[in-house]
Amino acid sequence: MTTKVKRKLNDGPKIRKEQEIVTKMIRIYCKKKHHQKELCETCQDLNAYAFKRLSLCQFGEEKTACAKCPVHCYKRDYRQSIKEVMRFAGPWMLIYHPIESIKHIPLPAKLRK
Repeated sequence: MTTKVKRKLNDGPKIRKEQEIVTKMIRIYCKKKHHQKELCETCQDLNAYAFKRLSLCQFGEEKTACAKCPVHCYKRDYRQSIKEVMRFAGPWMLIYHPIESIKHIPLPAKLRK
């Protein structure tokens, strides 16, 4: 008999900020690609999935950018969808949310000190 260990959900400031950013990116994508003012059903599903994965991230507040993560926790179809959203919405973030997009760009290692 196996028992599942329940992990505490991550809700620290870094995770919340990541959730805000991914929501903004999905909103931009949905508005531009699906021509919706509010998130369509597909984008709502992707957003909910991204929130769940961020909440359950094993690295918590020490997480890196998902693209650089050694553990790919997204299912294949969701991973493809979020990549498409990020590729499309990334440049638009500079226009719609310039401060967040600049803060979100990772600094090279020699500049972080």
